[in-house]
Amino acid sequence: MNEKKELQVAALKNGTVIDHIPSDKLFTVVNLLGLQHVDSNITIGNNFESKKLGKKGIIKVADRYFCDEEISRISVVAPNVKLNIIRDYEVVEKKQIVMPDELKGIVKCNNPKCITNNEPMQTWFHVIDKDAGLLKCHYCEKEQQKDNIKLI
Repeated sequence: MNEKKELQVAALKNGTVIDHIPSDKLFTVVNLLGLQHVDSNITIGNNFESKKLGKKGIIKVADRYFCDEEISRISVVAPNVKLNIIRDYEVVEKKQIVMPDELKGIVKCNNPKCITNNEPMQTWFHVIDKDAGLLKCHYCEKEQQKDNIKLI
């Protein structure tokens, strides 16, 4: 039996592929990275079948590579995303995105009395438990779950 497969998303010559994004977080990732303001070719696919996630999203960005701070932003809403760096149609590097030990200027503290909500200063969180998504504010020491955070 000859079974043909076709690509659901076109190949990328140079750039970054962000794969294994939970479908419900795809457009949050698009907004976090500011992709609506990027001039390069962008392919966004959603609800592709995934053995791990059931349904997944994928983003392909031509001629763009992301810095560590941008990748840290993704990890807050979509941990376990895979980043593939493409050069001349070949995957030259694969990265598993994991939440860093500290998050600066990414997450808003949900304590209204925290100094970061009352003074012009950058937020700073320590990641207490990456699996559970538990964050602790450096300044007021209030803990908050990843599911209840507001992004800056």
